[in-house]
Amino acid sequence: MAKTKTSYDVIYQVVRLIPKGRVATYGQIANLADLPGQARLVGYALYRVDMQLSDVPWHRVINAKGEVSESPLRYGTDYLQRSLLEQEGILFSSEGKVNLNEYRWRPKLPIWETRDEE
Repeated sequence: MAKTKTSYDVIYQVVRLIPKGRVATYGQIANLADLPGQARLVGYALYRVDMQLSDVPWHRVINAKGEVSESPLRYGTDYLQRSLLEQEGILFSSEGKVNLNEYRWRPKLPIWETRDEE
């Protein structure tokens, strides 16, 4: 019996495809994961990532305004996210925004050849 992928598994699979020096929005990841309108679910999934052990580049996902989404529940990881993006060469404006026209990941579709059967 094949293991069924959860929504979080699919989200992580898509996020792993974002190349270094590029960002994607929560809504973009939701659409690519075949979860349209579920940007908030992407945020919940990425909040659960173990930043020390995971291979999911969670820091490459930002909001549709081009900003790192700030939250008191993130315990300072907002600053870590910005730092990691800057280390990859992504520049922020004085308003704390990333130029999505310049840095947004634009994958060729489909992003994977075959999807596991559900």
